[in-house]
Amino acid sequence: MPTYVYVEVLEDGSDGEPFEVVQKMTDPPLKKHPETGKAVRRIPTMPNLPLNHSDAAEKTKMSNKNLDRMGFTKYEKAGDGHYEKKAGKGPDVISRD
Repeated sequence: MPTYVYVEVLEDGSDGEPFEVVQKMTDPPLKKHPETGKAVRRIPTMPNLPLNHSDAAEKTKMSNKNLDRMGFTKYEKAGDGHYEKKAGKGPDVISRD
């Protein structure tokens, strides 16, 4: 279930202390603080997704060895209109000549 961030609305209309609540996505937003009963509003926040992403992971996934293993063909530009195969099957060189 997602964690939502709420903020207490103070009497002057300014924001009080933020707090988090774990709710179902189908639950309506809270109108009152669950402990104090004071008015609250939900703050839009970016989702916190546990993704397995890093520069090192990206380099590993896009490595010539991994692309070849997965059945992809990779060409890199070697000159004006010439591309050399670095991974996979196919011609060793592609040129527009």
